[in-house]
Amino acid sequence: MKAILGEKLGMTQVFDGDARAIPVTVIKAGPCRVVQIKRPDTDGYGAIQIAYREIPERRTTRPVAGHYRRAGLTPHRHLVEIRVDDPDSYQVGQEISVADVLAVGTRADVAGVTKGKGFSGVMKRHNFAGQGASHGAHRVHRAPGSIGACATPARVFKGMKMAGHMGGERQTVLNLEVVEVDADRGLVMLRGAVPGNKGSVVLVREAVKSRG
Repeated sequence: MKAILGEKLGMTQVFDGDARAIPVTVIKAGPCRVVQIKRPDTDGYGAIQIAYREIPERRTTRPVAGHYRRAGLTPHRHLVEIRVDDPDSYQVGQEISVADVLAVGTRADVAGVTKGKGFSGVMKRHNFAGQGASHGAHRVHRAPGSIGACATPARVFKGMKMAGHMGGERQTVLNLEVVEVDADRGLVMLRGAVPGNKGSVVLVREAVKSRG
């Protein structure tokens, strides 16, 4: 599996050959560096660790700095591990760019952390319809309503949809079409929306359930 880390820059639109507007998310992907290679004979599985966005060594801990020093690299802000079928095709210190991972017309999966919404009610969090606004209803229009059961089972089941923390969770969007790749500037445009705020870090990989 090929993958790369990047920064979400925001959304815009491009026009295709038929003058149709296509909504796209622009991601500044890479460059990333290979920090470590794991092989089945030594680690039990094949994978590579890739790092993104360099930082000064003073901004990290000594164990982490030593991990990068063994690879001959400067410490980076973000480090992820990617499973690969052939780890021997990579080298420690190798640079991975967006052109090495994606091509126009292919599909991609994007994983990121969704926007945090704080403590939200059931209408916003679970799309509840709310209660009536007439016939004597008194300030309960956005209330969840009854959550209890009868004497049997005499308890509230786990997973009941209620108000609570919303957003700020890791989410993956599948099968986004790669509309354009700018290798010189390290940009990739994906059709549709991806999770996270502008400036948040996302993981872009080859689609694992590609359709069409």
